[in-house]
Amino acid sequence: MKITPELYSDMTRQTSPKSDHRTNLTAAFLTGGAICALGQIILSVLEAYGLERTEAGTWTSIILVGISSICTGLGWYQKLAKLAGAGTLVPITGFSNAISSSAIEARSEGPVLGVGAKIFTIAGPVILYGCSAAAVYGMIYWFFSR
Repeated sequence: MKITPELYSDMTRQTSPKSDHRTNLTAAFLTGGAICALGQIILSVLEAYGLERTEAGTWTSIILVGISSICTGLGWYQKLAKLAGAGTLVPITGFSNAISSSAIEARSEGPVLGVGAKIFTIAGPVILYGCSAAAVYGMIYWFFSR
């Protein structure tokens, strides 16, 4: 039996689990908000210990990335992402998870050809296009601010 694209789409629609958009949106909103609230708490604690705002912000990012990497390695981040969806992907912790999970999957292939070659397979395009867009926007800003 030959499966046409239309038939395949119909079969996919019939077998895919139905999702409740309200529940998904609420879970994503609350989880993303909780991650950001954790970041704010870390920032406030670091500022209370005397770090300047920019330095505290840098350390906050580093701490959140570290926590996310550890949670990815322990398998907790994937479980949270299953429940919360985009709420775990949008903050910086999602970027850390993308890099960490690629490295963890490739570690059996060795440090160079495995981890080194595949660590940025998911995050690489984000870095490339993010840096390219920043350069273009920077040139536009520079041109109009002269």
